[in-house]
Amino acid sequence: MHFFWILWGFDALISLVILYFFFVGLADGTVSSFNIRIWLLLLGAVAVIMLGSLWLRAHHYLLVAKIVLGILAIPGLMYVLYMLMILLFKPRWN
Repeated sequence: MHFFWILWGFDALISLVILYFFFVGLADGTVSSFNIRIWLLLLGAVAVIMLGSLWLRAHHYLLVAKIVLGILAIPGLMYVLYMLMILLFKPRWN
C-alpha cells in the first residue's frame, strides 16, 4: 500500500514537471498550433495514468494500479539516475 503512494507521489512530481514545461512553452510561444496536438496527447496520457491509478486503487486493483503508475515512473526514474550519474561522475563529452 505504501509503495503505491510512493509511486503516485513520484508520478505527481513528473506530472508537475510536464505541466511546467507546457505552461512555459505557452508563454514563450514554443507550444503552438503546430505541436499542440502532441502536447494535448501527452497531458491526456499523464492525466489518464494519474487518475486511472486512483480509480483502479479505489476498485481494489492495487497491482494493476502500480503497473499503470510504473508506465510513467520507470522512465522518470531512469532519467533521474542518468542525471545523477552525470553529476557524480562528471564524464568527458569529447
